[in-house]
Amino acid sequence: MTFAGTFLALVPLCLAAIGILLFLKLPEPAKSTTASLPARPLREIITTQRFATGMICGIGTYALMSFVMTGAPLAMVIGCGFPTELATLGIQWHVLAMFGPSFFTGMIIARFGAEKVVAMGLVTLMACAVVAHMGIELWNFWAALVLLGIGWNFGFIGATAIVASTYRPHEADKVQGFHDIILFGTVALSSFSSGKVFTAYGWSFMNLFIWPVAILCLVLIGLLILRSRASAAA
Repeated sequence: MTFAGTFLALVPLCLAAIGILLFLKLPEPAKSTTASLPARPLREIITTQRFATGMICGIGTYALMSFVMTGAPLAMVIGCGFPTELATLGIQWHVLAMFGPSFFTGMIIARFGAEKVVAMGLVTLMACAVVAHMGIELWNFWAALVLLGIGWNFGFIGATAIVASTYRPHEADKVQGFHDIILFGTVALSSFSSGKVFTAYGWSFMNLFIWPVAILCLVLIGLLILRSRASAAA
């Protein structure tokens, strides 16, 4: 019964969401100039550099966030002996850092481009790893969780924007279906493996996973930016 209040709180929240959605009226989508073009095969779309880069960066940032976020409370409570209340507060700030920047992320993408926003997110994730490696004081965990949330926001939303720019509206269903199956399947595996890795190797080792994934994604983003600049100059 320890977490019963959490599930009970979902009831009024879901009812409130239903009430809001009942009055939501979405405008008719504008007719696209590409709507008359035949839909391309899925393989043709997913093998483009832009799609592959967006999907890999989205999977990388989301999987890292899930992996580290799941392990952080275990490290705080079991590994370091902090009270559950402090671990809970750290996760609350993490969730706020995940979604709070969304009010501005779209404007930042419009101003600087999705590729640069993804790069900002990846650098922020590496800053999370640095803070986590610095020690196991309470501030290390809290600061790392906040940086983890901000890095996920920029990295994942930017990567999603890159993926969305690779297909036409009438191709969206199959492309997003392919993308989401791989994305959320990988995220589920990262979440499941978090506790196992923490138990076997510890908190510091867990944060080492951030480096190779973030560096790989940064290289892919850099190559995509270079190609875009070369295409614009041609």
